[in-house]
Amino acid sequence: MTGQRLNSRKLFPSAAEAIADLVADGQTLAVGGFGLCGIPEALIAALRDSGVKGLTVISNNAGVDGFGLGLLLETRQIRKMISSYVGENKEFERQFLAGELELEFNPQGTLAERLRAGGAGIPAFFTRTGYGTVVAEGKETRQFGDHWYVMETALHADVALIKGLLADTAGNIVFSKTARNFNPTCAMAGKVCVAEVERVVEVGEIDPETVHLPGIYVDRIVVNDRPEKRIEQRTVRAA
Repeated sequence: MTGQRLNSRKLFPSAAEAIADLVADGQTLAVGGFGLCGIPEALIAALRDSGVKGLTVISNNAGVDGFGLGLLLETRQIRKMISSYVGENKEFERQFLAGELELEFNPQGTLAERLRAGGAGIPAFFTRTGYGTVVAEGKETRQFGDHWYVMETALHADVALIKGLLADTAGNIVFSKTARNFNPTCAMAGKVCVAEVERVVEVGEIDPETVHLPGIYVDRIVVNDRPEKRIEQRTVRAA
């Protein structure tokens, strides 16, 4: 933050206070991030500490064992995942194979488009992706021209939790490079959005041309100026 000037109804002093009156048992949450890149780690930890359970979580994956959404799997707070990748989390895999966790599996591009459709007010769309596979089972299919398509429905969330680099007090967000990933679409698909950022500035200090997510989509902001930024897969070259 920049000094003591900041005053915003959207700015909350802690992650716990930012979600305290928003989250409840049985809700659907959209959580930004890709692996460990761009995850709202402080908000996830606060969600774990809140004790809410029976959650459906829309997210590309579920973090790793012991970090990110993996924390909520360990405490059995997640009932269902709507995801595209499960390979980095052994507890995710174990719970799914044991029938303890429901999984709605999506091709990655389909997941992104379902979130985007939810935010754009588009109820459903057709895609070629997944036709003729288990992904299409139980879904409407239709032929357009020479190809068959699968109908996918939009995704909506009660609460969206996202991670940005920089925000102003109106909630305009700037993301850092690939950490943008699913964060904007999660924000748009949520009825209420809480953004975790590393720094907040006054309105006017961010060039409008560099805003990645307009503040109209962001309801609350919390600062985490010391994120862990773990490396998910560290690869080094032999000396």
